[in-house]
Amino acid sequence: MSERVLILGATSAIAAEVAVRYAGRGCRLHLVGRNPEKLARVAARCQHGTVTTEVADFANLAHNGAVVASALSALGTPDVALIAHGELGDQLASEAGFAEAERIINTNFTSAVSLLIPLANALEAAGAGRIGVITSVAGDRGRPRNYTYGAAKGALNTYLQGLRTRLWARGVGVCTLKLGPVDTPMTRDHAKHALFGTPEGVARDIVGALDAGRAEAYVPRFWGAIMPVVRATPEAVFQRLPFLSGR
Repeated sequence: MSERVLILGATSAIAAEVAVRYAGRGCRLHLVGRNPEKLARVAARCQHGTVTTEVADFANLAHNGAVVASALSALGTPDVALIAHGELGDQLASEAGFAEAERIINTNFTSAVSLLIPLANALEAAGAGRIGVITSVAGDRGRPRNYTYGAAKGALNTYLQGLRTRLWARGVGVCTLKLGPVDTPMTRDHAKHALFGTPEGVARDIVGALDAGRAEAYVPRFWGAIMPVVRATPEAVFQRLPFLSGR
């Protein structure tokens, strides 16, 4: 049987490339995203697989359990499930008032948890499967330019550590995918540099990490060498390095 793949947040540039890679292997996919037009375009690119779709807004936290239930009904218990949605948000607005801070935290942490609870329970009951969740290197250390977003991703990293250990005994894998900056519409206003990944390259690494059953993967891989240095830099030094502490 072909693999059953669930992608939540399937209309992002990265998730779309992941979907295309799985479809190229003849997988059966269920794609969930907020924008129906974008979702249809992603599904059209997955012609080598079997695809079903569902429109959902993960900001509706109380409805996310039903979203997962509907996906499981359409697809069956997935062999691979990827939670791929997220948003940088407006850091300065999150400092000026709580509304934007709450939105960033809900988008990048709370909504993921609301999806993970029913998804993890389903895979635990089946005793098989792999869950991948896209987080960020921003969660490894707070920086002035994005610390609200980074705090949400850091909380998600910690949540996934506990979930991974809980599900390990049941034969279910959980992979934390710590992405560096990627050249996508989400970073369109950011000055690009050599450390930016591409959606195609990042998708390749994500699928590779899930295939390998890795617990944690930096994507692209070179961030695995960079971030231990960033985390270990003493704060008194960190604050004096503009490329780390600047806006």
